[in-house]
Amino acid sequence: VQLQAFGGGLVQPGGSLRLSCAASGFTLGYYVIGWFRQAPGKEREWVSCISSSNDSTYYRESVKGRFTISRDNAKNTVYLQMNSLKPEDTAVYYCATLDYSKSYAYMDPFAYDYWGQGTQVTVSS
Repeated sequence: VQLQAFGGGLVQPGGSLRLSCAASGFTLGYYVIGWFRQAPGKEREWVSCISSSNDSTYYRESVKGRFTISRDNAKNTVYLQMNSLKPEDTAVYYCATLDYSKSYAYMDPFAYDYWGQGTQVTVSS
């Protein structure tokens, strides 16, 4: 079982990046998939998630209207499209799986089971 997050990089303010979360050894479509981020010296915070049942999506307030989460079950991959990036979006971004039975805890990182290794996003001019 492996989860891999990639697609990060250095981008100027106002730019865009698309992060990918790819799974091997299991089917992502059976799980709620969450994206988290952690900036230096700060706690890991929830960013967004997509449900396993009806692909409902949820976002933290600060990224609403700028970030879009989606999934491609055929590719066993979840994406996080990030537009209008700001310096405060700079962090290591992680994806993780959440069993549907614990979906009520979608903002709690301790409820998630499998984590990708993280990908660095740096927004700077």
